[in-house]
Amino acid sequence: MVKKGEKVNPEKREAWMRIPIFIVSGFILHIWGFFIFIFALVQFILILANDKKEKELLRMCNVYLIQLYIFMKYITFLSDKRPFPFGELEKEIKKDK
Repeated sequence: MVKKGEKVNPEKREAWMRIPIFIVSGFILHIWGFFIFIFALVQFILILANDKKEKELLRMCNVYLIQLYIFMKYITFLSDKRPFPFGELEKEIKKDK
């Protein structure tokens, strides 16, 4: 317990912030993942019917997977970069320095 006038360790504060971020981002990614599953089925049908991939569906699926990757890295303490909607909506994976 923190006493009055005592400063909270920034790492501890960041660890506590991960709980609401986990809940909100996890919920968004879960709903988004449902739509990605539907898009994958549509993509499958389009490939069977037209023998070509729909680039926009591929792009949306790729953005989702990148966001999922950023979310998992944040939740497992491998990164301090906050996931969407608390951070930027990344469209490509940038190498960490």
